[in-house]
Amino acid sequence: MTQPTTSHYFVETPGTRALVLSAIGVVFGDIGTSPLYALKECFSAEHGIPFSPEAVTGVISLLFWAMILVVSIKYVVFVMRADNDGEGGVLALMALALRTASPRSRRAKVLMMLGIFGACMFYGDAVITPAISVLSAVEGIEIATPALSHYVIPMSLAILLVLFLLQRRGTSSMGKLFGPIMLLWFISLGALGIYHLVQSPAILAAVNPLYGVRFLVEHSLQAFIVLGAVFLVLTGAEALYIDMGHFGPRPIRVSWFAIVMPCLMLNYFGQGASLLGNPDAARNPFYLMVPEPLLIPMVVLATCAAVIASQAVISGAFSLTSQAIQLGFLPRMRIRYTSEAEIGQIYLPVINWALLAMVIMVVLAFRKSENLAAAYGIAVTTTMVITTLLAIVVMRFLWRWPPLLVGIAGAAFLVIDLSFFSANLLKVAEGGWFPLLLGSVAFFLLMTWYGGRKLLRARSLEEGIPLEPFMAGLLAHPPHRVEGTAVFLTGNTEFVPVSLLHNLKHNRVLHERVVFLNFVTRDIPYVDDDRRLSCKSLGDGVFILKSEYGFKETPDVHKVLDLSRRKLDMVFELMETSFFIARESVIPSRIPGMPIWREALFAWMHQNGAKPSDFFQIPANRVVELGTKVEI
Repeated sequence: MTQPTTSHYFVETPGTRALVLSAIGVVFGDIGTSPLYALKECFSAEHGIPFSPEAVTGVISLLFWAMILVVSIKYVVFVMRADNDGEGGVLALMALALRTASPRSRRAKVLMMLGIFGACMFYGDAVITPAISVLSAVEGIEIATPALSHYVIPMSLAILLVLFLLQRRGTSSMGKLFGPIMLLWFISLGALGIYHLVQSPAILAAVNPLYGVRFLVEHSLQAFIVLGAVFLVLTGAEALYIDMGHFGPRPIRVSWFAIVMPCLMLNYFGQGASLLGNPDAARNPFYLMVPEPLLIPMVVLATCAAVIASQAVISGAFSLTSQAIQLGFLPRMRIRYTSEAEIGQIYLPVINWALLAMVIMVVLAFRKSENLAAAYGIAVTTTMVITTLLAIVVMRFLWRWPPLLVGIAGAAFLVIDLSFFSANLLKVAEGGWFPLLLGSVAFFLLMTWYGGRKLLRARSLEEGIPLEPFMAGLLAHPPHRVEGTAVFLTGNTEFVPVSLLHNLKHNRVLHERVVFLNFVTRDIPYVDDDRRLSCKSLGDGVFILKSEYGFKETPDVHKVLDLSRRKLDMVFELMETSFFIARESVIPSRIPGMPIWREALFAWMHQNGAKPSDFFQIPANRVVELGTKVEI
């Protein structure tokens, strides 16, 4: 049996402890704030569950076993073994699954669409998580000082506005505080749970799964609806896998089993114990379990935890968008680097302001966390189902695990995932339509861009001139050669770049050194500098230079030039180098391809994408853009 390999394993060192603390601050923000609203939603009056000690014990049992089966066993034990050069997440898993299929096969297309749709559902999560986390934290004011309840919405909006405004500064400085704050948060959760468990230890009987099964059998349809609320305790499970590349599997596993899971379990059991002693606490089980002198400090701490959870999902949206751009599913966007040391610290203005607008709209539309809970979960359950399907493909065809083992594990995970998915589908009319709509729109845009780029490449190849024979003929009878270096950015080194043809047509010169620069994105997260560049000489000062990047990296011309000097002994004097770029104008037409309205949408996206010179970070005074029109 072939075992999966992981390139980022960690040994026990002081550095590992720092990674564990950082992982607590970044990875577990979403799942760590679920005690604020999960149990409250389970006992919502709309579900019609008669309140009784048996119902409380049954719900707590469901929460407990959901966390054990989905987070601890599925993600931590199984799914986190599927790493793509140390990276996790649905796109990394999709890239692994695609290795098991031929590139142009129907299976490859299905796997690709599954992975992209799963990634798109993350955008729904990225909108709802900040809204529900901050709202549920600030709502503690209603418990502490009911007279201030009308300030919950303004305060929540103010906190969210400041959070999004700070994104341009990066999170490197704030990140140092995330770990200690979240550690204090989890310790506080555990301490509150122990405080109530000592008073009502009977709730510990919920560890027996029979209580959960009995609850499901006795309440049937109502219990099935409650499953959608039970799922709220799992909403941050995907983050364990997505953030694996930042910390490695060991720090995440250590922090989960040693700190995060025990504290969450203690708090949920403590909330259950509090409900057994005070049924009225069902209106807000978390804040009503807090001793009154500690209520205001807990509201402040909960708000900090909510902001951290929101920050993690916003950063995830930036990272996901960057990966989609590199994989060819989105047009280029301006990417700003907010840290000299951390490659993942990026800021995308377009995504930031779009998220802010939608989060504000969601807060104003839903107004309360219990209303927003109805919209929460459907996006995450969709991604979880897709993760399971892709993981089954990887286990069977890439790792070559026995069919019986794959069948048992896959069926068990799918039954659990589909149960939660079905329960959340019942909430579509109450608000679940919003993340589904958002994810579907994102999926449509990504697939439109991907299909449009395929058409664009096809048209270019139809009219393309083979590069090497052309250059051989040109060098045999060359035009006037001028001093300096001309770098022609090209997407395909087999054919002559349109920018070279236009330069020869209009300027009738050829530089003494000509470099055709091609950026290639591979299906791995990162490419080592030793393997990044390859160069082929066509003779007489003409070269084809290929630069390979992973899907989590962004090409940078400055780094390519510096690496060329160090690795290939090719020196580029920037003031003597001109970069030639073809600026294509896409014209929708009746030529067979996509429907003309989708071609028009692609043309609009193409026109509004970032300029290649900005995206590749080429100095503006060294760029020569030559326009061309392409019908698709």
